[in-house]
Amino acid sequence: MYRSHNCGELTAANINQEVTLAGWIQKSRNKGFLIWADLRDRYGVTQLIFDEERTDKAVFNLAGTLGREFVVQVKGMVIERESKNPNMPTGDIEILVKELTILNPSAVPPFTIEDETDGGEDLRMKYRYLDIRRNPVKNSLLFRHKVAMEVRNYLSVQGFIEVETPVLIKSTPEGARDFVVPSRMNPGQFYALPQSPQTFKQLLMVGGMDKYFQIVKCFRDEDLRADRQPEFTQIDCEMAFVEQEDIMQTFEGLASHLLKELKGVETGAFPRMTYDEAMRRYGNDKPDIRFGMEFGELNEVAQYKDFAVFNDAELVAGIAAPGCASYTRKEIDALIDWVKRPQVGASGMVYVKYNEDGSLKSSVDKFFDEADLAKWAEATGAKPGDLILVLSGEADKTRARLSALRMELATRLGLRKPDEFAPLWVVDFPLLEWDEDTERFHAMHHPFTSPKPEDMSLLETEPAKVRANAYDLVLNGNEIGGGSIRIHDKATQQLMFKYLGFTEEQAKAQFGFLMDAFQYGAPPHGGLAFGFDRLVAILGGQETIRDFIAFPKNNSGRDVMIDAPSVIDNAQLDELNIRLK
Repeated sequence: MYRSHNCGELTAANINQEVTLAGWIQKSRNKGFLIWADLRDRYGVTQLIFDEERTDKAVFNLAGTLGREFVVQVKGMVIERESKNPNMPTGDIEILVKELTILNPSAVPPFTIEDETDGGEDLRMKYRYLDIRRNPVKNSLLFRHKVAMEVRNYLSVQGFIEVETPVLIKSTPEGARDFVVPSRMNPGQFYALPQSPQTFKQLLMVGGMDKYFQIVKCFRDEDLRADRQPEFTQIDCEMAFVEQEDIMQTFEGLASHLLKELKGVETGAFPRMTYDEAMRRYGNDKPDIRFGMEFGELNEVAQYKDFAVFNDAELVAGIAAPGCASYTRKEIDALIDWVKRPQVGASGMVYVKYNEDGSLKSSVDKFFDEADLAKWAEATGAKPGDLILVLSGEADKTRARLSALRMELATRLGLRKPDEFAPLWVVDFPLLEWDEDTERFHAMHHPFTSPKPEDMSLLETEPAKVRANAYDLVLNGNEIGGGSIRIHDKATQQLMFKYLGFTEEQAKAQFGFLMDAFQYGAPPHGGLAFGFDRLVAILGGQETIRDFIAFPKNNSGRDVMIDAPSVIDNAQLDELNIRLK
């Protein structure tokens, strides 16, 4: 037996007990005649004491050799600590060590294994197994487990069954790039890793499973950022004999359950917003509604005043930054520089100070008087003390830039509070979106999303106006889940493929198995997939997902710990019939 207790459970109730502990040395302090060491495991930290008068001399001398991260076993007596630490669960006691065994010495770690470490991100990723010992990462992984268990328990009670779907599948042309896997037994042919189990969960509905879920790995070969990884996890769900409202109610229930059980947050019915409304009010389809700063459209009150920048614009829109009228010219110029960055792309910005005394002063006073500016204030909902910021240009680009500015200001003003949660459903997405590069329509969600029945007639004449039976669940400005009612009959699916530019032969080659299945009594069905990594991070109060993944990749898609991807041996390439250029 390596231990009788863990390092986080001993209290004053255990005083005078003989115990055995094992773990890592967090740090030690040698006073010459007394040595203290903090022993750490997954459960906590317990202080050890070696006393020159009370500890065997050989044990005392061995304790003097202990370094950071040595793995040790100790046996001793639980005693009352003279200098108690109220910030530690074990802070009332310490272990007077009688026996010490060094199970494994450690090299000096490349960074300190502390909550606040001196290790940069690249270094911590290279030695991730050490980083996991730190409380912030360890606790994030424990929290991820807790969320997963709550999800499994909730969905199981609701009658869902977890079914595993294949990892080696067929490559399809929609969505992001596939990761492909060569087949040795089928020379020149490749599997793809699934971007999602989409077609398989539909086939499970055809198979009569009725309610399916899976916490599943998915893979997309796309450009990375802080909240995106090449391999990620979904809570993938599908239901048969349901309409959109049934699905939204079910998974609103799951989200409410997680918020209540994990964060103690009670939610009422989630608000709903159409895609068009979200774009008009916030400039994106996943708005953060924890704060205001809604867009005010200013075309009617800002154009035709001899100001060509506005007159030539498709859209003039602004937001009111609360309490920012006191900004100095230097601070405003810094905001202007921020929107001019290539990542945002604005050519400039107009501002109006709505002073506390009710006066209005702008950067375009030459063209607009106070009566004009008062209309801007009304349109943006500005109040005395606010700063109105205005962008103009092409409608879509202006909304995107103003949305980025809104989020940046909210961050600077402390309005994006991680302990506040604002869920929102966004509905009525466009079914199709035009791609300038390929000069054809693509499915905004995926090719199996059904159109709104009342919009079917528009497919021939105005395909861009067709709405999808699709819905996204948004939390704090992040899309945490998305889904749709699926097409369940062969004729409609063929029609959808047609409008997506597939020939009959292409559709059969890529999705013939699904089309064949629809001939055998496919039920009406639909579902939703949560981005599990992102959901866990938001519930955990973080913006990025990496600390909630045990072994994440960096922004180049590399695992710097194991140095992957890597070159493989020529013999393997020959076996796979692959020749590199």
